[in-house]
Amino acid sequence: MNSREVILNRVRRALTDVPRDEVFPVPRDYARAHVVEGVLELFAEHLRDYRAVVHEVTESELADAIAQAVERRGARRLVIPAGLPAEWVAGLAPGTCVPDGWVYGPIDESSDDPTNNRPKQSAPHLTVAELDTADGVLTAAAVAIAETGTIVLDAGPGQGRRALTLVPDWHLCVVRARDVVASVPQALERLLPGRPLTWISGPSATSDIELNRVEGVHGPRTLEVLIVR
Repeated sequence: MNSREVILNRVRRALTDVPRDEVFPVPRDYARAHVVEGVLELFAEHLRDYRAVVHEVTESELADAIAQAVERRGARRLVIPAGLPAEWVAGLAPGTCVPDGWVYGPIDESSDDPTNNRPKQSAPHLTVAELDTADGVLTAAAVAIAETGTIVLDAGPGQGRRALTLVPDWHLCVVRARDVVASVPQALERLLPGRPLTWISGPSATSDIELNRVEGVHGPRTLEVLIVR
């Protein structure tokens, strides 16, 4: 008998007098968020703590802000995921946008299974080599979390597959104020567990045992965020 079997046998013996159909409610009276006011300000503050570049714009300023960010970066090839609003890139020079057509969606339209989402591989998509030659990627976001300074992508329209935001060295992300929540529990309520979720807290960074910070190892070296109020 191995250690696993010993432990499981002890658990079974401890549960012998417990009815199988008995349900023990789990109390969920913990605080769901620690902030109520200043959620946007806290989100921007944490982004800057992570060394992300943050701009706050209005809806009417968004297209110009994107064009200015691309110009500052000197980006000539910007990856654009399927479903990104065309008006966002209206101010970019012709040939700048490099579209990726790979989309996620339900396999069976009649199913309500939350895991019923898969990549539509028939759609044209960029190879890893093509992504590696891009100067950056522009995406939307599914939700953002103020308390942790985290942006979550769920491969929805304008967000693309995970590789789009891991291979290019610069990620320009548009986050709408209405999609910023205070806490992780509030964010989870908006997300489907069956979708491929990418959680981004600042630019990619890691440290060795001597705490020397290295950026860009596991993803973009630079994260630039446009918060649309």
